[in-house]
Amino acid sequence: MTKLDDYRAALRDLPAAEWEPYLLAHANLPGPRGNLELAAAVADAGDEAQFRRWAALGPDVAPENTPGCFLAFCGVVGLGAVMAFCACRGEVPSSSATRETTAGGETPPLQILRTLAADPRWRIREAVAMALQRWGDADMPALLAEMADWAAGNPLEQRAAAAGLCEPRLLKNPDHAAAVLRILDEITASIPPLARSETSQSKSGEIDQSGRDALKTLRQGLGYCWSVAVVARPDAGKPLMEKWLASDDPDIHWIMRENLKKNRLVKMDADWVSQLTTKSGQ
Repeated sequence: MTKLDDYRAALRDLPAAEWEPYLLAHANLPGPRGNLELAAAVADAGDEAQFRRWAALGPDVAPENTPGCFLAFCGVVGLGAVMAFCACRGEVPSSSATRETTAGGETPPLQILRTLAADPRWRIREAVAMALQRWGDADMPALLAEMADWAAGNPLEQRAAAAGLCEPRLLKNPDHAAAVLRILDEITASIPPLARSETSQSKSGEIDQSGRDALKTLRQGLGYCWSVAVVARPDAGKPLMEKWLASDDPDIHWIMRENLKKNRLVKMDADWVSQLTTKSGQ
């Protein structure tokens, strides 16, 4: 049995009232890596009420790198499982941009995820990406349609879209991979205006540290996402990377050079990577 199987079995044997103490005790936090296997088991076995309650734990009560943050992490990933379950039943969630509520007055899971994409805790932002991937496992066309909207959002929403989509298991269909490349292309094109906006604010004395941090987070995410999508669809992805490597924008140039360092690209086409690395002056 795997760790995931062990945790599933443990949760099945626990009364519902004992789940939270168990999760807090096995969170592996504080530490460099939360218990991802346990979080996956929780998403498989939990219910929507639990997920909503835990996902609502903000940084004030569940700070980063604490067991409480792990509880929130489990809730966010669980919301992705709820969306996947609904997709399997043929239900299509409303776009997060509609700001609708459910019949019971609750905020739909997709809207919660979009809000949490900008959470100050990096683990919660990762949980959003994992939740989106669970939804994509069940309904990739719906995920692509929604992420095309997030791609026009703020930098942290853009980062969530890129990270949520750039998972190898979601890109086995060439058409899906091509659509992801188009979304990455759109997000990358937005970076120079974003950077100019931050620079302008800084020169005027209105320094927005959160804006600069968001742009940095987006840049770091794109620093690996492109390589995942290009490996999935080299014929469409390689020309796009070549185009962006020719950009004189320093942020975009950094993003592309970071992707060239990824082993997945070297395994795909070592000569191509070598040529581009030399050309880019890396």
